[in-house]
Amino acid sequence: NLNVCILEKGAEVGAHILSGNIFETKALDELLPKWKEEGAPVKTKVSKEKFLFLGKNRSLSWPTWLLPSVQKNHNNYIISLANLCRWLAEQAEKLGVEIFPGFPASEVLYNEDGSVKGVSTVDMGLDKDGNKKDTYEQGIELHAKVTVFAEGCRGHLGKHLIKKYQLDQGKDPQQYGIGLKEIWEVSENQHQEGLVMHTVGWPLDKKTYGGSFVYHAEKKQIYIGYVIGLDYQNPHLSPFEEFQRFKTHPVIRKMLEGGKRVSYGARALIEGGIQSLPKMFMPGALLIGCDAGTLNMPKIKGSHTAMKSGIIAAETIVEHIKNNSDLSVYETKFKKSWAFKELHTARNAKPSFSWGLLLAILFIGLDQILFRGKLPFTLRHKRADHETLKPASQLEKINYPNPDGKITFDKTSSVYLTGT
Repeated sequence: NLNVCILEKGAEVGAHILSGNIFETKALDELLPKWKEEGAPVKTKVSKEKFLFLGKNRSLSWPTWLLPSVQKNHNNYIISLANLCRWLAEQAEKLGVEIFPGFPASEVLYNEDGSVKGVSTVDMGLDKDGNKKDTYEQGIELHAKVTVFAEGCRGHLGKHLIKKYQLDQGKDPQQYGIGLKEIWEVSENQHQEGLVMHTVGWPLDKKTYGGSFVYHAEKKQIYIGYVIGLDYQNPHLSPFEEFQRFKTHPVIRKMLEGGKRVSYGARALIEGGIQSLPKMFMPGALLIGCDAGTLNMPKIKGSHTAMKSGIIAAETIVEHIKNNSDLSVYETKFKKSWAFKELHTARNAKPSFSWGLLLAILFIGLDQILFRGKLPFTLRHKRADHETLKPASQLEKINYPNPDGKITFDKTSSVYLTGT
C-alpha cells in the first residue's frame, strides 16, 4: 500500500490559489473521466470571446476567427480554481490521501548520500523576533520514498533544489510576470455569463509586455485581472497602478460601474517555457507544475499542464516503488506527453515580445497560424528580467491618478481584501 501525504501551506485547500481561470479539461478528463457526473465545480462554459486593442479612450475589436487556435477557448470553462482544488482534495481524501492544511514545508531534508529524504514543517508559536511562546510547537519531519514539490512559481524549496542540483544548467534565464486579479459583483444587465475578453495596449506602452483578462463567471461575478511581464524597462512603472488605471478605460468602466469589488489578489507567473524549463527530477524528488515552469504563456493557461505533470509524476512514482525504476523516467514521459508538445509549439511567443508589441503580434500570427508553432528555430531568452531595468534617472516618472474608491483602489484596501 502507498501512503500519500499532502502538506498545504494555506489554512484550507485553495486558500493560496489565485487564477483567472479559463480551464481546459484535457488533464481532468484523463484523471477523472466522470468529473461532470461526480459534481466537479466546472460549470460555466465559454460562450463568447472578444479580443480588443485599447487606446486611451478607444478600442479596436480583433475578429476572433483571426486569432491563433492556441488563444481560442471553445469548449473551455470559466471556473474558480480554488473551488476546483477543494473538490479535488475531497476526491483524494476519499481514496485515502492524507491532507494537512496549515502546515507549510520549511526545509528540505537529505539522506547521507545527498538524495532528498523529505521535508520538515515550520515551527509554530514563535513571536515576531523568533522567540518561543507558550504555544510553541516544533516542526514535524516527514520522510518519503519520493517527495513531490508543487509550490507554484518560485517555490521557496523548489528554487533551492534547482540551485543545489543545478537543474537549470544550460537553460535560458527564467522569465516571470506578475498577475493581479479582482472579483467583482455586478448588476444583471452588466453581466454576460460565459463571456471571455482579453485586451492588449493601453495603459502600457508598446515596449512593455502585458495585457488583461475579463471573465464573466456565474452568480453575476466578473473575474478581472492584468498581467505584466517583469522584463519592463521603466523602474517607475507600478503593475498595481497600471491595473487600476486599466479599469478606467470606457469599455471596462462600463462593466464595473455600480458594482462591488469583493476580492483582490496578486501572484507571480512563470513564463520562460521550454527554453527555461529545468530538469524536473533529482535523487528522491520531482518538480511538477509551476515549481518547474509548465505554464503555456500564449494560451494564458497552466492548470491543465500542471495537472498532466502531476499525473505523470504519480505514474512514475508507482513504477519506481514497484520496480525500482529511475526517477528520470518522469522527465522522459513528460517530454513525450501532449503537455510538452503544447509547450514546444508555444516556445517562441514570449521571446518575441522583446521586439515590442506590434512586431510580436505579427510574429506570433506567423508562428502560430501559418506554421502552427513548427518554425525550424527557437528564439532564446537572452537575459534575466531584472537585467532589462534601466536607471530611474533615464526614464520619465509615471504620475498615477489617485484612487476614487469606486473603480480604482489603493494598495492598503486591496491587501485587506486578500485576507492575508
